[in-house]
Amino acid sequence: MGKPGVIGLFDSGVGGLTVAEEIFRTLPGEPVIYFGDTANVPYGGRSAGELISFGDRIVSFLIEQGAKYIVFACNTSSAVSLETLSRRYPVPMMGLIRPGARAAVEATRSGRIGVLATEATIRSGAHIQAIQALAPHAEVFGMPAPRLVPLVEAGELDTPRTEAALRGYLEPLQRRGIDCLLLGCTHYPFLGGLIRRLLGPGVVVVDPAAAAVAEVREDMARLGLLGPPVLNPLHRYYVSGDAVSFARTAALCTRRGPFAVDRLRLTG
Repeated sequence: MGKPGVIGLFDSGVGGLTVAEEIFRTLPGEPVIYFGDTANVPYGGRSAGELISFGDRIVSFLIEQGAKYIVFACNTSSAVSLETLSRRYPVPMMGLIRPGARAAVEATRSGRIGVLATEATIRSGAHIQAIQALAPHAEVFGMPAPRLVPLVEAGELDTPRTEAALRGYLEPLQRRGIDCLLLGCTHYPFLGGLIRRLLGPGVVVVDPAAAAVAEVREDMARLGLLGPPVLNPLHRYYVSGDAVSFARTAALCTRRGPFAVDRLRLTG
């Protein structure tokens, strides 16, 4: 019959909904509980200590709510806090770095891979290490993009400001001759159409969500955690900041809604 419970996901804001959407497609019978830490968004400029502290409170909350499996739907948290928190808690967890690296290695032809991510993710070197563990001769070019998360959180998905910011981040990568761009932040797939238009057909754009959720499904099956089929499972959404703003941006980004969102300030 499988194991009841929920899949817990978290991100700094709306970005992790790109991963949630993939779970809805791949595991349609599993209820999801989502936490957006919007009081602390963006995560890119945060220290490792802050990120571990934020993640610790969120993971604890998700487990209290019945999470049987937790997905770090945030590349920054995946890079910085996943290893620490997976040792601290008994619930199995999955991040985005390794699945994304594998997808990028499979997509590149030349071995010249660009990584667009937050400052903290680039600083960690996690994508470079993961890609070169799979393809030692790959050349990986990281580009921190601190302006993008605030733009997505503001709902600016295809505006002149967003296009100008993206041009500034993408042009140096294009000059490096990349043929693959890994989106190293879950907010960035919401800009995927604009990114592809700016890069042109010669560069494959990789969103790690599909690869990550495929790995989540395999892991849950191996651990006996896939639940009994549920028709129209109940998904719950929590944020640490403004619930109305999150619901509005989430509906704009996903074209799904309306979103019922509760505000919850975690302490501890």
